[in-house]
Amino acid sequence: MEPKQIREGYLVKRGSVFNTWKPMWVVLLEDGIEFYKKKSDNSPKGMIPLKGSTLTSPCQDFGKRMFVFKITTTKQQDHFFQAAFLEERDAWVRDIKKAIKCIEGGQKFARKSTRRSIRLPETIDLGALYLSMKDTEKGIKELNLEKDKKIFNHCFTGNCVIDWLLSNQSVRNRQEGLMIASSLLNEGYLQPAGDMSKSAVDGTAENPFLDNPDAFYYFPDSGFFCEENSSDDDVILKEEFRGVIIKQGCLLKQGHRRKNWKVRKFILREDPAYLHYYDPAGAEDPLGAIHLRGCVVTSVESNSNGRKSEEENLFEIITAGEVHYFLQAASAKERTEWIKAIQVASRTGK
Repeated sequence: MEPKQIREGYLVKRGSVFNTWKPMWVVLLEDGIEFYKKKSDNSPKGMIPLKGSTLTSPCQDFGKRMFVFKITTTKQQDHFFQAAFLEERDAWVRDIKKAIKCIEGGQKFARKSTRRSIRLPETIDLGALYLSMKDTEKGIKELNLEKDKKIFNHCFTGNCVIDWLLSNQSVRNRQEGLMIASSLLNEGYLQPAGDMSKSAVDGTAENPFLDNPDAFYYFPDSGFFCEENSSDDDVILKEEFRGVIIKQGCLLKQGHRRKNWKVRKFILREDPAYLHYYDPAGAEDPLGAIHLRGCVVTSVESNSNGRKSEEENLFEIITAGEVHYFLQAASAKERTEWIKAIQVASRTGK
């Protein structure tokens, strides 16, 4: 049987020969990691076996380069990967660690089965409950919370989740609410944010979810992001960088002159609404910025000739100044998430 695919996406990888950092399409399998020069390539550029390998995260070997993790194989070969942001790195690290542990124990990789481990009643529909929690009017309110000089955007506290479950009459008491919240967490409907909630997930406690005002969580498709809160009051940021970060990640961008496609790291901010794009290999300054106020963003299914496009998951941003930008997401779901986030920012931002 073919090894099961667990996770895939863009990461920046350090070359083993020239030590240069380049974006790669990375695929995590049950027994190893394949990396491709492009997502569309049929054959991987390399493969890293996970059996006997160790993982180091965070990896501080490269100074200012953030969100790096290291995989060391049984042959003592080091492979370095860099994610676009903290939550993305943590998600990769969790799955790789679990894959290595499954290999060691002779087990198949599988997400936790909540119904077996927590005895969740069959009458509970976690998917429907998740949609109710995300309802803009009656659901859980997403906030920007500050803790330990960090700002957690688009998140909520553990006790707020239990309070909502009780007020929505989804559970009878807080203990039952804790069981349901743990189920949502295990199934990926909720994600931990911050050291306290992450420690509970990684620990051996019966309930990985914390009914606590200092434990932060977020919805996986909410655009959550954690940023450092600078204590230097004399730093004056450019106006376009003052906006709150609501989404970030890697996309393919088509160049305006040569029309070639390159992987870029995008950071979406609102109020003022800007989409900055960077070299994902580590440049601190953006390569460019798209002012989103008054823009139009749509999915693209055909090219300028009216023929069906060969590229999948394309979308286009047309600015108020009538500049066209063509971008490509890794999946249809990711494209939809980016389009919705940009539309919201363009309506609410300056």
